Amino acid sequence: MTPRPLPDSAATRDRMSAQRRRDTAPELALRRELHRRGRRYRVDRAPLPGMRRRADLVFPGERVAVFVDGCFWHSCPEHATSPKNNADWWAEKLAGNVARDRDTDTRLAAAGWTVVRVWEHENPMVAADAVEAALRATSNER
Repeated sequence: MTPRPLPDSAATRDRMSAQRRRDTAPELALRRELHRRGRRYRVDRAPLPGMRRRADLVFPGERVAVFVDGCFWHSCPEHATSPKNNADWWAEKLAGNVARDRDTDTRLAAAGWTVVRVWEHENPMVAADAVEAALRATSNER
């Protein structure tokens, strides 16, 4: 990948550096709903030892990893946008994020994990239903 371009303004720099890696509002909403339902989980953990990629929620006993993907950073089919400034760099960056997501899914599945991916725009109740369905499915397999 080409070197990261300089931001075109101080406002852009400030906005981009304010992006959270964890504890985003959609993630917190999902966590609250799962906790309300009696589910307990680990937060911001690498599901596999030595894996540098971290899931937003991990259910180690059930081997379920949950990722709450941001629409911009993970190229949501409904809400993805393409920045106009440094367009080529951003296209490469965002495509790399999506490729890394698919690679993570493949690695975890090969290690016997179930991956649940939800978009940041999804209703937390619906997202929690998807997580619970995965948890029930893994407990039925044992």
